[in-house]
Amino acid sequence: MKQAPIDAVNLVPPVASQQVRTDVRHGRERSDAYGWLRADNWQDVFKDTTVLDPAIRDHLLAENAYQQEVMAGTEKLRETLVAEMRGRIKEDDSSVPAPDGEWAYGIAYETGAEYPRIIRRPRSGGDDAATVILDGAREAAERPYFSIGGVGHSPDHRWLSWSYDDKGSEFYAVSIRDLETGKDLDVRIEDTSGGAVWSARSNGLFYTRLDSNHRPSRVFFHRLGSDPLDDSLIYEETDTGFFMGVGKTQSGEFVVIDIHDHETSEAWLIPANNPAAEPRLVAERETGVEYDVDEGDGTLYILTNADGAHDFKIVTAPTDASRRSDWSEYVPHKDGRLILSHMVLKRHLIWMERRDGLPRIVVKRLSDGEEHAIAFEEEAYSLGLAGTYEFDTDTIRFTYSSLTTPTQTYDYDVATRQRTLLKTQEVPSGHDPDDYVTRRIFAPAADGELVPISLLYRKDLKLDGTAPCLLYGYGSYGIAIPASFNANALSLVDRGFIWAIAHVRGGKDKGFAWYDAGRRRNKPNTFTDFIACADHLVAENYTSHERIVAEGGSAGGMLMGAVANMAPEKFGGIIAVVPFVDVLNTMLDDTLPLTPPEWPEWGNPILSGEDYEVISTYSPYDNVKRQAYPPMLVLAGLTDPRVTYWEPAKWVARLREMKTDDNPVLLRTNMDSGHGGASGRFSKLEEVAYIYAFALKLMGKVA
Repeated sequence: MKQAPIDAVNLVPPVASQQVRTDVRHGRERSDAYGWLRADNWQDVFKDTTVLDPAIRDHLLAENAYQQEVMAGTEKLRETLVAEMRGRIKEDDSSVPAPDGEWAYGIAYETGAEYPRIIRRPRSGGDDAATVILDGAREAAERPYFSIGGVGHSPDHRWLSWSYDDKGSEFYAVSIRDLETGKDLDVRIEDTSGGAVWSARSNGLFYTRLDSNHRPSRVFFHRLGSDPLDDSLIYEETDTGFFMGVGKTQSGEFVVIDIHDHETSEAWLIPANNPAAEPRLVAERETGVEYDVDEGDGTLYILTNADGAHDFKIVTAPTDASRRSDWSEYVPHKDGRLILSHMVLKRHLIWMERRDGLPRIVVKRLSDGEEHAIAFEEEAYSLGLAGTYEFDTDTIRFTYSSLTTPTQTYDYDVATRQRTLLKTQEVPSGHDPDDYVTRRIFAPAADGELVPISLLYRKDLKLDGTAPCLLYGYGSYGIAIPASFNANALSLVDRGFIWAIAHVRGGKDKGFAWYDAGRRRNKPNTFTDFIACADHLVAENYTSHERIVAEGGSAGGMLMGAVANMAPEKFGGIIAVVPFVDVLNTMLDDTLPLTPPEWPEWGNPILSGEDYEVISTYSPYDNVKRQAYPPMLVLAGLTDPRVTYWEPAKWVARLREMKTDDNPVLLRTNMDSGHGGASGRFSKLEEVAYIYAFALKLMGKVA
């Protein structure tokens, strides 16, 4: 493997001590020399990082010092990148306020502010009539990390519930603000998942509390004026394999307790005007059956994959339905049309669907069933249904963008089909879409499937195989990566990079079957698809293998680890952000927050020897081998509850132990944040600039 431009030969990386632990499962013995990096008191660390074992802390800090040494000389480039990216942000930006009754609610930023202000104004008033009801910058003062969770106003507009996380561990504290005085009540509800739902009478709210293992296991109701210790337990989920949350139907008539894993769901309804009522089951959970509930004028509209509708259909039922036999088909299932989400207004049903890999919005009039669609013409684009606070309305809001087109916000009258452009994302430093090309090409996989790739590059770029390329991939949980506008990416594209997104199996980019073909026993398709995309970009003369920098985060970081083991020669560099790489150990540890709910995605290696074998064949940490690897940058967050810090730390230690080359492997751990990295809109840019500087340095473009 060719030596990369990042020279770390004369720098000595940290060497993690080896403390071998063995584990025997299904007759197989495994050794783990770096398991000691997993803090036994990880639950406590999430809330107070000072209790981290000093030996672990020292190792992480040594890794941070090493990556700073290796990246020395990129400081000026990173400053330039931050300035460029910041120059594309309208600093005093604001959303278009969304109306609700006599008021309209939105967000706004002051120049230089890291965090938004939540504002409201009279529905008919202009921006000059807006009042700040929550100032994120003020609340974040003196906190090294701050993230606003759920924010919701009460139906009578008197109260505001809002939550924040100041550790990055996603334990949110909920506060309640009196909008007449602008002051919070003297109560704070700790250890919640962040969201809250108001009762119809505005006298209290429902919320989900996390247990000590960071699982949302109980729904409570808090009545205004009471002590949170006296809150009423509404529902408790005893199966650790399920996530849980609370929401509300579009009509506002029902609070919905949503219980689900990655393939099964269950919903319970509570009348929003009667919090004391017993939750009522919509349909009992059945393995492999998913459903999502909305309601309008006494009818439930249920999005489901029941009865073999793998690309989903919409059924109706009376509000007192309690079993699937009460359901009647309303929008039938069609192969290749994946219905993603739905919303019910008083006179219309709206849903988002994906056909041929591209999204569109469909409107169905309830009175006579007449349908029409909202779609766009670009080769690759992103569409988002922003919805509305209101039920008795004919207006919805949606957003549109593409890799070349900044985000546009529209109001759409579903009755008249009138589309009104409310706002176009401003790029203060300037952006001309005509300077760039967006393309959608297809890479042939080994089994004949065609894998979509979205491309962005400058129109004046010579496509002669010499251009560097950043190839991004994810491919898990059915998540489709949208081909949306990314102003930050222009800093690479304007330096001659091709920006590419590989829409590999494991996402729902081409329907539910695309997801199913990239999970559990089919998971290796995700990795071979990504390699096929790299090969196709080279075969079509866009780039060369040594000019491809691969990037993925979280489960996409697992993808990075897998392709690094399988085909290291196909990439000139790899960037893995909070990577899920210790898959087998994590799926064997049922005390971790996400492990039981994730067994439907990856398999349960505790109970199934076959699942154990499948995961063991690709788990990146377990498959590091004695071979040359490309230069790698790995990012972690100390308080990350989704991908715990020790996964990337262990992986880097094993890579250093096994690899046969002199290419650097860098580990950068954010000691003040979790899965999402830095929380402020500008501090995030410093992390992006660091990643881009690594890619640019690899490709010899530091100057």
